[in-house]
Amino acid sequence: MSGQRVEKIAERLVEPIIDSLQCELVDIEYKKEGSQWYLRIYIDKTGGVTIDDCQAVSEQVSKLLDEKDPIPHSYILEVSSPGLDRVLKKDSDFKRFKGSLIDVSLYKSIEGRKKYRGVLIDFTDEFLTVEVKEKTIDFKRSDIAMVRLAVEF
Repeated sequence: MSGQRVEKIAERLVEPIIDSLQCELVDIEYKKEGSQWYLRIYIDKTGGVTIDDCQAVSEQVSKLLDEKDPIPHSYILEVSSPGLDRVLKKDSDFKRFKGSLIDVSLYKSIEGRKKYRGVLIDFTDEFLTVEVKEKTIDFKRSDIAMVRLAVEF
């Protein structure tokens, strides 16, 4: 079973639990690291996620996944917040963080660079519009490897 298929099945199963606990499902990853598989669930909520939130989600999700048994082999379940530098993937993420400082990583360089930092101005199905040093750049979404919230200290 492919990682994407497991992620879609897990999302369908766990989203109602996460919603019932007044949290938002941010992302799900299913990947192999070394010899071990990991199912990582990232949650958020207004005011931020606590350890108690992660524990409550983990307990209920673990119970459901044990009952339904949609994953054919052993794995480690991890539930956490997406962090300050959270990955933005969904249109709802781009809408929520419009006007925020982001880091854009590209598959191939544009103007000799693969990494850009700027303010998310707008987005469509095809493009992200980012203001980079007083210059507006439209990045093709198909050229983008990853978008994260930028963290400045």
